[in-house]
Amino acid sequence: MFKRGEKIEFEISEYAFGGKGISKISKDENRTIVFIPNTFPGQRVEAIISAKKKRHVEAKLLEVISRSPLEKISDFQEISGAPYIYIPVKEQEKVKKSSTLDTFSRLSGIDNIDAKFDEFISAPSHFFYRNKMEYSFSCIEHCLDSNTEKDEAFALGFKRRGTWWKVESLNKPSGLFDEEWEKNLRQIRLYLEKTGLKAWHPPKKTGFFRHIVVRKSFHSNQLLVNLVTSSEDLGNFDLNGFGAFLKKIFGSRIAGFLHTINDNVADRAKIENGNSTLVFGNAVIEEMLLGLAFQISMESFFQTNPKCAELLYTKALDYVFQDEIKEDKVVMDLFCGTGTIGQLLSKRNTQVKIIGVDIVEQAIDDAKKNAKVNGLSNIDFFAADVGKFLKANPEYIGKIDTIILDPPRAGIAPKTLKKIIELGANNLVYISCNPSTQARDASILFDAGFELIHYSLVDQFPHTGHIESIAKFKKI
Repeated sequence: MFKRGEKIEFEISEYAFGGKGISKISKDENRTIVFIPNTFPGQRVEAIISAKKKRHVEAKLLEVISRSPLEKISDFQEISGAPYIYIPVKEQEKVKKSSTLDTFSRLSGIDNIDAKFDEFISAPSHFFYRNKMEYSFSCIEHCLDSNTEKDEAFALGFKRRGTWWKVESLNKPSGLFDEEWEKNLRQIRLYLEKTGLKAWHPPKKTGFFRHIVVRKSFHSNQLLVNLVTSSEDLGNFDLNGFGAFLKKIFGSRIAGFLHTINDNVADRAKIENGNSTLVFGNAVIEEMLLGLAFQISMESFFQTNPKCAELLYTKALDYVFQDEIKEDKVVMDLFCGTGTIGQLLSKRNTQVKIIGVDIVEQAIDDAKKNAKVNGLSNIDFFAADVGKFLKANPEYIGKIDTIILDPPRAGIAPKTLKKIIELGANNLVYISCNPSTQARDASILFDAGFELIHYSLVDQFPHTGHIESIAKFKKI
């Protein structure tokens, strides 16, 4: 019925977990379900068939032909990273909640999920909430006003949906990142275009300007800017002049300006792909979370929506300290990274011993430094593999009351989850940025004798299909 690569128009009738719109096509007494990410019920869209499965078809969105009756067009520029910017927030939250609970219940095998559900936590700010944004240059521009492609252009903004080679210039705020910065991005683009140096040509892998990456501290309201270029024609670019231009627009809001030379053909802005130098200012900015200070570099992993992260962590900490923890017991922050959650646990309850464990030694070094800056004395950090932790630290055998988990999107590998269960904790608090993998892990925990006690959802990323979840499990 469908051919891979075929372009077809679809009516979106339902919303599925993860921001996938559903179109049901009936033909010759057969009904086919088509999943199209980043679409919403009521829209008519053009999409390209990307995969044919046994029971469904997958397609990629190319264009929204007609809008859902629920959409309210605003003055924000629609970008591929915020497909629901025109959908009222309450409507977004409604479908996120229902689709996530349904998916979690189905994949975990937990039937009475509504009885376990605690609350849906809405983001405190629905716009301008991100603390980091990456903008791309391209000499191949998709012109929004004419819906045409322009070569030999100078575009700065975001990749056109479904492409890797052309960019839609951002001419007004997207509604996600700092409003003042994005209002002035057009000026920045025009200034750099006047240098005569070329924007990156993705297919040819030539050109000078590649990316601009910006970090924001909501605590200080300052910006850390990283301009990523190739080394081609570097001698003809005035870095200090561009730095002065940024200062002229934003003044003391510019905490630091870095320049990264990246000649790697891979289209990534990461500093490790090139050599980075500090042109002026500081290479870090400070952010505050629930009263604790954190030094953030351009490449640090940190919560993208820090104001909402405070609500997420508060709920997780509520779950940890819901039951009394005896004096001789400890709380383990596993996959602790630079120790954000562990330090918040430490500050929340100074009488309880906290241990942070991560296999990455550099992250543990940073965690120790952060804890020292924040004056926390009831927390220790260990660079260790979870499976070997108790052998290397036998003093904690039988002492772990609660483990808090915050794994990556892929969830916890089955072998690792088995090792976590063997640590012998009676309580697990599991934070997830992907409730579907969390549900898979919940099924394994259920078989190991754990019961789901509470389940909450946190909308950290309004206008996207992403949702975070927090689950508390107790050993029966």
